Amino acid sequence: MVKLFGTDGIRGVVNEFLTPELAFKLGNVLGNMVDKKIFIAKDTRASGDMLEEALVAGITSAGVDAYKCGILPTPALALITRIENAAGVMISASHNPPKYNGLKVLMKGYKLPDEIEERIEFEMENIKYCNYKNIGRVINYSFAHEEYFEYIKKTYEGLDLRGIKLIVDVANGATYDLNPKILEFFGAKVEVINDKPDGFNINKECGSTHPEAVKKYITGGKISVLYDGDGDRCIFVDENGNEFHGDKILGVTALKLKSEQRLANDTVVLTILSNMGVEEFLKNNKINTVRTKVGDRYVLEEMLKNNYVLGGERSGHIIYKDRNTTGDGLITTLEVLSHLVWQQSTLSELSKLVPDYPQVMINVEVKNKEVYKNKSVFDLMKETKNCRVIIRPSGTEPVIRILVEGPEFDEINHVANEFSNLIEKLDKE
Repeated sequence: MVKLFGTDGIRGVVNEFLTPELAFKLGNVLGNMVDKKIFIAKDTRASGDMLEEALVAGITSAGVDAYKCGILPTPALALITRIENAAGVMISASHNPPKYNGLKVLMKGYKLPDEIEERIEFEMENIKYCNYKNIGRVINYSFAHEEYFEYIKKTYEGLDLRGIKLIVDVANGATYDLNPKILEFFGAKVEVINDKPDGFNINKECGSTHPEAVKKYITGGKISVLYDGDGDRCIFVDENGNEFHGDKILGVTALKLKSEQRLANDTVVLTILSNMGVEEFLKNNKINTVRTKVGDRYVLEEMLKNNYVLGGERSGHIIYKDRNTTGDGLITTLEVLSHLVWQQSTLSELSKLVPDYPQVMINVEVKNKEVYKNKSVFDLMKETKNCRVIIRPSGTEPVIRILVEGPEFDEINHVANEFSNLIEKLDKE
């Protein structure tokens, strides 16, 4: 059997890898694993409705009730499953293009460990139906938005964002309605862009994966916050049009958490892709760092194992574990903006605090993702000096990701292209 679960649930091209049959089987297995109810949410992809109905059929065929939350960000669903002590499935491919979709399983707020995913994959070959008298019901859980909204209002009670002017890029995704309303509730002056989802424009030249597109809106002291398709990531663009990415977010908010005595063990969890600049900044402020493999699940595992509170990735997937159990773009936004208010500073001034070594990342589309293990790649890495090189396969797409970091941009750009050309050549052989 083909391995179904990747680094972030089951994900693939709709009706090629990710089919209604697969969604039905997953729903049925989960229904046979849990008691009473399973919550379902989705982003704005056209395929979401189809996969939702297949999931519902699978869940109810196992005798469990399916609670449909509608379009909802992933972190909101994570919160609901934690509050309700239940399981949930998020139908989303996060930051990926519209042709992809995914099925993320959550248990009481957390993503699944590897052993549970392996058990689910095994059980999907053995569908079990309940007696017709015990078939589950379908409930439209319209309270989902309000439940998340109320939690955020209580958590950040007293936060006053009046005077802050925001361009909010919701990526035509799951945050298009909820996040702007919450930011307005706290007093920010909000201008929303890319908030007309049509099922096929999610993440399309917008959102956190395309910060360059928002720069034309940055005028008159405005700053921009950009989300991805399911709302678990966010980055900023400051009033000068410069990106304020996840490494800078981690650096700046770590100081705030430390001042509030929220930063457990004075430690921040980074990944191997995190910039050396943020590590130096945190060290200079007497804050320790730990690095993990790429992926928020590995960041969270390290945080849970050692009781750390803050961790994340340059991409803007930041976890404030005392606020939510997963990356939460809205919570990240409120943490950064509350720091801005606390410091009475501009975002560009905060950005200057955290140094940023030049980085070049190239994604090489390949037929064989194992090609990066070729001896020629390792030989070139041995020859490369004065640069930090990381080459890894994507967990969700047929690409090899190349990251090169160092003090001189021209040098690292040359090195990155050397590796890109080599991998393309090897993939054709």
